[in-house]
Amino acid sequence: MRSLAALCLSAALALAPGLARAVQPAPAPLSPPTKLTVGYVKVGHLAPLSLVPEEAKKLGVELDLVEFSRYADARTALLAGSLDVAAVAPADLAISLAQGSTSMVGIMGVGGSKKYVIGRTGVKLDSWDDLKGKKVAIGPGSAVWFQFAATVTEKGIPYNSFQAVNIQGGGANYVQALQRGDVDAIVCWEPFESLAVMEGHGFFAKNLEYSQSKSVGAELGMIAASRKAVETKRDAVERFVWSYIKAQETLSADPARFADAYAKLTGVDPKIATEASKLITLGAVVSPEQLERQAKAFNELGVIQKDVSGEIRKYWDASFVAKATGR
Repeated sequence: MRSLAALCLSAALALAPGLARAVQPAPAPLSPPTKLTVGYVKVGHLAPLSLVPEEAKKLGVELDLVEFSRYADARTALLAGSLDVAAVAPADLAISLAQGSTSMVGIMGVGGSKKYVIGRTGVKLDSWDDLKGKKVAIGPGSAVWFQFAATVTEKGIPYNSFQAVNIQGGGANYVQALQRGDVDAIVCWEPFESLAVMEGHGFFAKNLEYSQSKSVGAELGMIAASRKAVETKRDAVERFVWSYIKAQETLSADPARFADAYAKLTGVDPKIATEASKLITLGAVVSPEQLERQAKAFNELGVIQKDVSGEIRKYWDASFVAKATGR
């Protein structure tokens, strides 16, 4: 499995979701208001962000939302000091530490879901053995790739038994590759998984679930902040976290509103958003214990070049979620 290291020098861990937490009464508004620059990507599990700016504004926090194509780009901007807060891949804390950067602080997870390989219509994918000899589109270093790589390892499927096809850019490129017949399967993310299925190009290979590996769970991403923001804008970050958890709570209780927020944030057809949102559970909480296990496991695989499992707790601040939820 050491061959995985050649695919990327850095990658993203996926985490097991924890329990959703009820939000506490709103904190007092800040006066004067404080501005936070927040990085995000257009993915369904970040749908709560469509509600957060209005809620945060009531609390004296003005948000400047900056869109990125990939978690990795948001991570780079956060580490460079261009962002106060960002939605990033769960492994980005371990990646940044392995690269010698200590300017990221992990705060909370954003959601979890079951993940299935998406097979091209007409291709047989009844078992993991059926991957052998197939062309599988992957994004080396992506959170879903980490989940997939961990699972095939645990299933005893040699990574070189199938042809991993590296797809650059956004999820639409995966769907197009599947549609053209360039690949037999894709390892992607929502809403593009549901898009491929609803357009008839592919199907959920339900026997090839890759979100339940021992070293990587079903977590879809996390919220992180710059150390500078934690130290100099802590009150504003606290109110952002409260607003985000409040939005998670609101959407979790109203599937129709979740689907609407999903469509609004991602720009996908409402019908696709409705189906895709059913696969996601909002409110997952990343634990430092899970981060430690994953950081160690992927260092052993040679994907993350340094074992930073012993450093994770120094750069994880659970107090934001605790204050917002009273736990």
